[in-house]
Amino acid sequence: MTIAPPPPVRDAGATRAAASVDRTIRLITTGATSGAACAPELAKGPWEFDAGPAGYGPGSSMGDVIPTGSPRQGRLPAEYREASDAELHDRIRAAKATLGDRVVVLGHFYQRDEVIEHADFVGDSFQLANAALTRPDAEAIVFCGVHFMAETADLLSTPEQAVILPNLAAGCSMADMADESSVEECWEQLADLYGDLDAADADGRVPVIPVTYMNSSAALKGFVGRHGGIVCTSSNARTVLEWAFERGQRVLFFPDQHLGRNTAKAMGVPLEQMPMWNPRKALGGNTASELEDARVILWHGFCSVHKRFTVDQIATARETHPGVQVIVHPECPMAVVDAADAAGSTDFIVKAIQAAPAGSIFAIGTEINLVQRLAAEYPQHEIFCLDPVVCPCSTMYRIHPGYLAWVLEELVAGRVVNRITVPEAVADPARLALERMLAAKPPAPAVTGA
Repeated sequence: MTIAPPPPVRDAGATRAAASVDRTIRLITTGATSGAACAPELAKGPWEFDAGPAGYGPGSSMGDVIPTGSPRQGRLPAEYREASDAELHDRIRAAKATLGDRVVVLGHFYQRDEVIEHADFVGDSFQLANAALTRPDAEAIVFCGVHFMAETADLLSTPEQAVILPNLAAGCSMADMADESSVEECWEQLADLYGDLDAADADGRVPVIPVTYMNSSAALKGFVGRHGGIVCTSSNARTVLEWAFERGQRVLFFPDQHLGRNTAKAMGVPLEQMPMWNPRKALGGNTASELEDARVILWHGFCSVHKRFTVDQIATARETHPGVQVIVHPECPMAVVDAADAAGSTDFIVKAIQAAPAGSIFAIGTEINLVQRLAAEYPQHEIFCLDPVVCPCSTMYRIHPGYLAWVLEELVAGRVVNRITVPEAVADPARLALERMLAAKPPAPAVTGA
């Protein structure tokens, strides 16, 4: 796993302008450039939605139903809402300089570039949680990402460190698609069908092992920790499934059906042995015999960013860009992954582009902020997003320099706002599930040659 600060650029100003999805959206909505955005409201400041009806906000998840009681963000003070971009950047830099090593700012790959500019570390959710471990003396960890990521950072950081999410409304619709009560109900139904879920067969395997994707709440990480399960990331999902199959006859995989299906299919599991579990239906909408024959039970969840990518988009990319390499994230639907040249995590995508010879052409199926940033940082390649419509992650886009400036200046004043804390009753089993994941290491590459 590589954790690194933002890469150096030849012309920082020009690169940031090219990388800025926020700037692109403003140009589109004002008619200053061609193109399309999925929602004109994306051009507004995210604070416009703090006091409105509960929702994920404009962007890829705007059609998803948000659970009752989801965190809401209070009104951002006017001085941050009304400040110019330049003033916000100056205030962020000044606050960071004042705080020094007392604070570390983490920026997820999918954050807007205006936030990434101020991040001490950039990476995926698990890389960033581990990056925080390299700053044990930091009093505050400001996680520019979404809620479950801040929870994971709190699980892995010391009790003395405060983990801060700049905008409490930055949730995750996929993580919300599997809540603890629904998963507990599923577990009870499986126990009625399979019998004692702790009883091992002659091979020492229990009826079912729960596996949760990193993109889930701390409560669900705690659930799998209590029930002998494990956490996975998009880069180690195969290793984790192998671990689970050694210990269980079946796997219950949540919340993302696509990562589970794509990974298990690549391992040779037939599609007919991967039934979908719909939490709104008895037995998840399956028959008892279908569940008896199952090897992987897939939760009815998905990422609204990655379900936007289609086989038709891949066909268009190949027609218009001969020699293009299509790389997609494994959260994409199976047909899209099958049609692509490669599928892998955000870190996999970044490394593939870094290693490619100059003049390569890439069509990328993942969140637009990462794609547009890569296109700006690697001008020796032609890099574009498979989806021609600019549609960022709704919840990542709720983080804005205004919120970052606010939480940092509050720290300067000695006040901690928007702290994310996982209760110990949940944290202990959740850490156990994470420790199992860390112990399930992929095999070392075989040594060849003399």
